[in-house]
Amino acid sequence: MSQKNKKQFGVWMDTHHAIVVGKANADTQEFSVLGHAGNAGAEPNTSEKNEHNDEKTLQHKFFKEILAHMQNAEEVHLTGTGTSQEQLMHYMAGTPQYKNTVTTESTSNKMSDENLAEYIAGKFN
Repeated sequence: MSQKNKKQFGVWMDTHHAIVVGKANADTQEFSVLGHAGNAGAEPNTSEKNEHNDEKTLQHKFFKEILAHMQNAEEVHLTGTGTSQEQLMHYMAGTPQYKNTVTTESTSNKMSDENLAEYIAGKFN
């Protein structure tokens, strides 16, 4: 399969926000923003165990929200701050639909939607 027809996506993310870019349809070669996802985080709880469980539940919900924009992804480049990219890579590897998806990662500061689309396009060229 040629590089041009692969379902390629990019995600900039931190613990609370993600921006998903990809090709809007198979006919276009331009990357554009497909969606945003958010994670408000767990409310403080008197039980540390319950707060941790809430955080994990919300994190998985956040990851599912991100992946909803990347159906049948073949290649994904994750970038952003913190360790969220690595956690999403592990989550994808444990999800049957995404276990064969080629994932790469890098670290970058937050950027505008347009700059992110250009950055991700450069990663796949």
